[in-house]
Amino acid sequence: QVRLVESGGGSVQSGGSLRLSCAASGRTSRTYCMGWFRQAPEKEREGVAAIDSGGSTTYADSVKGRFTISHDNAKNTLYLEMNSLKPEDTAMYYCAAEGPICVLSIWEDQYNYWGHGTQVTVSS
Repeated sequence: QVRLVESGGGSVQSGGSLRLSCAASGRTSRTYCMGWFRQAPEKEREGVAAIDSGGSTTYADSVKGRFTISHDNAKNTLYLEMNSLKPEDTAMYYCAAEGPICVLSIWEDQYNYWGHGTQVTVSS
């Protein structure tokens, strides 16, 4: 079992920045895929960014050039650096993990391990 705990959410003004963290513990795998997802009120959850154990990344078009996903293997922690935030980025942000067999993707159905989320609110 893998446990994921997100932190770093908060309230910022449009154009501001936040860095989300997701600490993983338990039976983590050397090969893995991890991702960030978000869900705004009355909307479906959507994929934001993902990274695999080789360091390859993929992003949703809506965040390309503004968000950066990374992983610190020593700390077993996933990050999401969010810059130039917009009101439409307001959502609950979740991290997810899968391994050892996975495909780099922001398709949520492949991820079996999920955190409880951290709220990001961007005001105009």
